[in-house]
Amino acid sequence: MKRICFVLIGIFASSCAMVQSIVKSTFPYTAVMVIPASARVGESHTALSTANSFDQDFTKDGNNAGRVGEVRVISAKLQSKDPSDYNIGNITSIKVYMAKADGSEEVMVASRNDITPNVGDGIVLDIDNSNFLDALVREPSVRLRMVYVLRKAANVDVSLKVSLGLGAYPHN
Repeated sequence: MKRICFVLIGIFASSCAMVQSIVKSTFPYTAVMVIPASARVGESHTALSTANSFDQDFTKDGNNAGRVGEVRVISAKLQSKDPSDYNIGNITSIKVYMAKADGSEEVMVASRNDITPNVGDGIVLDIDNSNFLDALVREPSVRLRMVYVLRKAANVDVSLKVSLGLGAYPHN
């Protein structure tokens, strides 16, 4: 209920830079990446998905970032979605890139090269916050690309949820 109230306040005060930066910093960008059962062990593979943020649903043009700046990744997580108990330790390394919907202006935002074999169904990724994402979050949608290497193949297609937390500051 508190989030709904917060979103409504954000909608009505969307011209305020402070509110826009708080809203953009509150709702993560999420995407579901699919690892097909046919993916081979030891080879580099790529998964693509459109990333969405909850706050995009409440704006006219798909974003509310017109008055935010200095946007950077502040957290990155990977969680098993289907099957929910998939061991992410079946993957040896992951790199996550964010880009405009057409793939342009791509930057690496997170990675993990030392995934242990029995890590479980969720991990925190190492963030790369050396790039500002201001232009990307002003887009109606962004694309995430995950590059991964498997340690162990799965019998079924696997869906993983990538969540990227962003930090933003008011920009007039």
